[in-house]
Amino acid sequence: MNDVLIVGAGPVGVMLTAELARLGVEATVIEGRADRSAGTRAVGVHSAALTALEQSGATDRLLAAARRVRTGVALAQGRRLGTVHFDRLHSRHPYVATLPQHATEAALAATADAWDAPAVRRGLTAQRVSQRGPAVEVEIVDRAGRATVERSRIVVVATGSRGRTISPLTAAVRTKTYPDRYLMTDAPDTSRDGDSAVVRLEPDGVLESFPLPDGMRRYVAWVEEGGVEEGDAATDRLRAIVERRMGTASGADGIRAATAFGVRRSLVPAMRGGAVFAIGDAAHEVSPIGGQGMNLGLIDAATLAPLLALWVRDGVAPERELAGWERRRLAAAVLSGRIAAANTALGRAGGRATTRARRAAVGLALRGITGNMLTRAYAMGFDPASRTRS
Repeated sequence: MNDVLIVGAGPVGVMLTAELARLGVEATVIEGRADRSAGTRAVGVHSAALTALEQSGATDRLLAAARRVRTGVALAQGRRLGTVHFDRLHSRHPYVATLPQHATEAALAATADAWDAPAVRRGLTAQRVSQRGPAVEVEIVDRAGRATVERSRIVVVATGSRGRTISPLTAAVRTKTYPDRYLMTDAPDTSRDGDSAVVRLEPDGVLESFPLPDGMRRYVAWVEEGGVEEGDAATDRLRAIVERRMGTASGADGIRAATAFGVRRSLVPAMRGGAVFAIGDAAHEVSPIGGQGMNLGLIDAATLAPLLALWVRDGVAPERELAGWERRRLAAAVLSGRIAAANTALGRAGGRATTRARRAAVGLALRGITGNMLTRAYAMGFDPASRTRS
């Protein structure tokens, strides 16, 4: 019987594997996909997550591949509304580390390897997770369709949103789907925005852009529902939006592809049921507008690992500590969800009066004490983990 079985080998599952290995616990990890995720949506690792991952060595690996973004600028029709100063954070990491998701996953996998964590067992899809007395049973199907059952003292569901049906814990999730649609691309940076993240609040919707390593830049644009969202037509659409909202062809020139996505907000009522846990997007999903979703999951993993290691070592669940962990992580997910929802609403197209009101509100909010609070909120400085591990 396994001590700990992790279902899902995305960034969150791999991070938990690495942390457990560092603490002397060998976890079994299963994953249905043959290869690592090709996901590209998450690009920013915030100060709170970088702090939480330091002991494993993951932070150094992430920073070695990342670009450090120290300011974020809000613009409207070329006029500066205000600046978010990550470089004024009272933190060991006063910046956002930006890198493509595949580079993040590679850094986390290298961290797991450095601690001699077991290799991921790929091609195995969990069908059902159920508590059976002192053990948890996981029904598994391999790529040939053969079914087996594995038993473990502890099971952690880290499948992302795609695997929520396998457990009553995650199947109880509550989800809200937003009407908003976005087009996104990573392109050679031909803009004049330099090392700053830039948010342009325009009447026809927001355009966000983030500098990436190797001279690249991420563009994310709110779009009217119902337009083209794939192929060359979507690429042309995004290129035209970037040029219009930036007021110049500089920036749009390098765009060669576009990916569409929508947004939703999900939260499970509980992240623990007996010896079954849910972390990352399996437990909570927030709009990627704000860039906190993957960070939430990484902090889930880093803060849960010591408690699971204690359980395995002592043979008894540390109930009080686990209850505190669950309470703090649910609170962090609620807060991030609210921030992301506000960012989503702020980025929608609006009439003249709405646009003026939004710009005035953003300009006012980014000044003085409120500006410092917003910076801390965007950097996840109000996450309980940032207070306990700073």
